Amino acid sequence: MRIGLGYDAHAFVDGRDLFLGGLRIPHNKGLLGHSDGDVLLHAISDALLGAAGAEDIGAHFPNTDESIKGIESATILAHVGQLVRDKGFSIINIDAIVVCEAPRIQPYREKLKNSIAGILGVDTDRISVKGKTTEGMGFAGRREGIEARAVCLID
Repeated sequence: MRIGLGYDAHAFVDGRDLFLGGLRIPHNKGLLGHSDGDVLLHAISDALLGAAGAEDIGAHFPNTDESIKGIESATILAHVGQLVRDKGFSIINIDAIVVCEAPRIQPYREKLKNSIAGILGVDTDRISVKGKTTEGMGFAGRREGIEARAVCLID
């Protein structure tokens, strides 16, 4: 068994849709990024890559590669999931936290779990997504962006 830890953060920007967990979430701003900026899927991808000993998301999808500019993070996570399986591992579970003041995560939690499970081809009971605020502290608390953390167990 192996454990992986992932983290990502992106700043809010005008003129972009907000993507979390592979879903378009209604919000007045999106997240800046070379991809669609989905911090939740990026954190999960890094957790899985770390557990599998397969470098990090930037090694597989560098932000200097113009051919993947705007790539959907669901495509990134699907690739990572396949890489994990190709290395002989299976996903035991993923536990993730999205840190932001807005949007609230609770109303989307089940849809987020279903989306992530679908991308990875695992049962939804192997996925946990929680929303947390910082009560005004830090860049997430000042509503400047969103951060996400994820831990996974693979075998």
